Amino acid sequence: MGQLFTSGMMYAMIGAAAAVILSGIGSALGIRYTATASAGVMSEDPRNFGKYLVLVALPGTQGIYGFVAAFLVVSKLGAFTSGMTTAQGLQIMFACFPIAFAGLVSAIQQGRVCTAGVDLTAKQPDQSGKALVFGVFVEFYAVLGLIITIFLLNSINP
Repeated sequence: MGQLFTSGMMYAMIGAAAAVILSGIGSALGIRYTATASAGVMSEDPRNFGKYLVLVALPGTQGIYGFVAAFLVVSKLGAFTSGMTTAQGLQIMFACFPIAFAGLVSAIQQGRVCTAGVDLTAKQPDQSGKALVFGVFVEFYAVLGLIITIFLLNSINP
Protein backbone atom coordinates (compact mmCIF):
# COMPACT_ATOMS: atom_id res chain seq x y z
CA MET A 1 0.00 0.00 0.00
CA GLY A 2 2.86 2.40 0.80
CA GLN A 3 4.36 1.80 -2.63
CA LEU A 4 1.14 3.01 -4.26
CA PHE A 5 1.61 6.53 -2.92
CA THR A 6 5.21 6.72 -4.14
CA SER A 7 4.31 5.74 -7.69
CA GLY A 8 4.87 8.68 -10.01
CA MET A 9 2.65 7.05 -12.59
CA MET A 10 -0.31 7.17 -10.19
CA TYR A 11 0.05 10.92 -9.66
CA ALA A 12 0.37 11.52 -13.39
CA MET A 13 -2.82 9.57 -14.04
CA ILE A 14 -4.63 11.51 -11.30
CA GLY A 15 -3.64 14.73 -13.06
CA ALA A 16 -4.91 13.49 -16.41
CA ALA A 17 -8.15 12.31 -14.84
CA ALA A 18 -8.62 15.64 -13.03
CA ALA A 19 -8.19 17.54 -16.29
CA VAL A 20 -10.87 15.49 -18.01
CA ILE A 21 -13.30 15.16 -15.10
CA LEU A 22 -13.28 18.75 -13.83
CA SER A 23 -13.36 20.33 -17.29
CA GLY A 24 -16.07 17.90 -18.32
CA ILE A 25 -18.20 18.69 -15.28
CA GLY A 26 -17.86 22.41 -15.99
CA SER A 27 -18.82 21.94 -19.63
CA ALA A 28 -21.81 19.79 -18.78
CA LEU A 29 -23.10 22.36 -16.30
CA GLY A 30 -22.43 25.28 -18.64
CA ILE A 31 -24.21 23.58 -21.52
CA ARG A 32 -27.13 22.67 -19.27
CA TYR A 33 -27.70 26.31 -18.28
CA THR A 34 -27.64 27.55 -21.85
CA ALA A 35 -29.54 24.64 -23.38
CA THR A 36 -32.32 24.94 -20.83
CA ALA A 37 -32.74 28.65 -21.54
CA SER A 38 -32.58 28.05 -25.30
CA ALA A 39 -35.22 25.35 -25.17
CA GLY A 40 -37.51 27.63 -23.20
CA VAL A 41 -37.10 30.50 -25.63
CA MET A 42 -37.50 28.25 -28.67
CA SER A 43 -40.76 26.87 -27.31
CA GLU A 44 -42.25 30.26 -28.18
CA ASP A 45 -40.14 31.14 -31.25
CA PRO A 46 -37.93 28.44 -32.83
CA ARG A 47 -36.63 30.65 -35.67
CA ASN A 48 -33.28 31.51 -34.05
CA PHE A 49 -32.14 27.94 -33.42
CA GLY A 50 -28.80 28.47 -35.19
CA LYS A 51 -27.98 31.49 -33.05
CA TYR A 52 -28.82 29.60 -29.86
CA LEU A 53 -26.87 26.55 -30.95
CA VAL A 54 -23.57 28.44 -30.99
CA LEU A 55 -24.25 29.85 -27.52
CA VAL A 56 -25.12 26.37 -26.21
CA ALA A 57 -22.01 24.77 -27.72
CA LEU A 58 -19.52 27.37 -26.47
CA PRO A 59 -19.26 26.08 -22.84
CA GLY A 60 -18.47 22.62 -24.24
CA THR A 61 -15.00 23.61 -25.41
CA GLN A 62 -13.51 23.38 -21.90
CA GLY A 63 -14.27 19.67 -21.85
CA ILE A 64 -12.33 19.33 -25.09
CA TYR A 65 -9.41 21.24 -23.58
CA GLY A 66 -9.34 18.86 -20.61
CA PHE A 67 -9.32 15.93 -23.00
CA VAL A 68 -6.39 17.46 -24.92
CA ALA A 69 -4.43 17.86 -21.67
CA ALA A 70 -5.08 14.25 -20.70
CA PHE A 71 -4.04 13.10 -24.17
CA LEU A 72 -0.78 15.02 -23.79
CA VAL A 73 -0.16 13.37 -20.41
CA VAL A 74 -0.78 9.90 -21.79
CA SER A 75 1.53 10.67 -24.71
CA LYS A 76 4.20 11.87 -22.30
CA LEU A 77 4.01 8.71 -20.19
CA GLY A 78 5.64 6.76 -23.01
CA ALA A 79 8.78 8.88 -22.66
CA PHE A 80 9.40 7.54 -19.15
CA THR A 81 10.86 4.22 -20.25
CA SER A 82 12.98 3.72 -17.14
CA GLY A 83 10.17 4.51 -14.71
CA MET A 84 8.77 7.67 -13.23
CA THR A 85 9.78 9.15 -9.90
CA THR A 86 7.23 10.44 -7.42
CA ALA A 87 8.45 13.99 -8.05
CA GLN A 88 7.93 13.64 -11.81
CA GLY A 89 4.46 12.24 -11.28
CA LEU A 90 3.57 15.10 -8.96
CA GLN A 91 4.90 17.58 -11.53
CA ILE A 92 2.62 16.12 -14.17
CA MET A 93 -0.34 16.11 -11.79
CA PHE A 94 0.15 19.77 -10.87
CA ALA A 95 0.71 20.65 -14.53
CA CYS A 96 -2.83 19.43 -15.24
CA PHE A 97 -4.43 21.62 -12.59
CA PRO A 98 -4.54 24.90 -14.60
CA ILE A 99 -6.85 23.46 -17.26
CA ALA A 100 -8.71 21.30 -14.74
CA PHE A 101 -9.73 24.22 -12.53
CA ALA A 102 -9.86 26.93 -15.22
CA GLY A 103 -11.98 24.56 -17.29
CA LEU A 104 -14.35 23.81 -14.43
CA VAL A 105 -14.96 27.41 -13.39
CA SER A 106 -14.87 29.06 -16.81
CA ALA A 107 -17.30 26.59 -18.38
CA ILE A 108 -19.84 27.17 -15.61
CA GLN A 109 -19.46 30.94 -15.82
CA GLN A 110 -19.51 30.84 -19.61
CA GLY A 111 -22.76 28.94 -19.43
CA ARG A 112 -24.24 31.74 -17.35
CA VAL A 113 -22.97 34.41 -19.76
CA CYS A 114 -24.30 32.48 -22.75
CA THR A 115 -27.64 32.02 -20.98
CA ALA A 116 -27.88 35.80 -20.71
CA GLY A 117 -26.94 35.88 -24.40
CA VAL A 118 -29.88 33.63 -25.18
CA ASP A 119 -32.16 36.12 -23.43
CA LEU A 120 -30.60 38.98 -25.38
CA THR A 121 -30.99 37.10 -28.66
CA ALA A 122 -34.62 36.27 -27.91
CA LYS A 123 -35.44 39.94 -27.34
CA GLN A 124 -33.15 41.41 -30.01
CA PRO A 125 -32.08 38.76 -32.56
CA ASP A 126 -29.82 41.22 -34.38
CA GLN A 127 -27.66 41.50 -31.22
CA SER A 128 -26.71 37.80 -31.07
CA GLY A 129 -23.15 38.54 -32.22
CA LYS A 130 -22.58 40.68 -29.16
CA ALA A 131 -23.88 37.88 -26.95
CA LEU A 132 -21.37 35.52 -28.55
CA VAL A 133 -18.49 37.95 -27.98
CA PHE A 134 -19.29 38.11 -24.27
CA GLY A 135 -19.12 34.33 -24.09
CA VAL A 136 -15.80 34.27 -25.92
CA PHE A 137 -14.31 36.61 -23.32
CA VAL A 138 -14.86 33.91 -20.69
CA GLU A 139 -13.40 31.30 -23.07
CA PHE A 140 -10.13 33.22 -23.05
CA TYR A 141 -9.36 32.09 -19.49
CA ALA A 142 -9.87 28.44 -20.32
CA VAL A 143 -7.47 28.85 -23.25
CA LEU A 144 -4.92 30.38 -20.88
CA GLY A 145 -5.31 27.40 -18.55
CA LEU A 146 -4.71 24.99 -21.42
CA ILE A 147 -1.66 26.93 -22.62
CA ILE A 148 -0.13 26.92 -19.13
CA THR A 149 -0.81 23.19 -18.81
CA ILE A 150 0.93 22.56 -22.14
CA PHE A 151 3.93 24.71 -21.13
CA LEU A 152 4.24 22.95 -17.78
CA LEU A 153 3.94 19.47 -19.31
CA ASN A 154 6.59 20.30 -21.90
CA SER A 155 8.98 21.46 -19.17
CA ILE A 156 8.96 18.06 -17.42
CA ASN A 157 11.84 15.90 -18.56
CA PRO A 158 11.97 12.11 -18.25
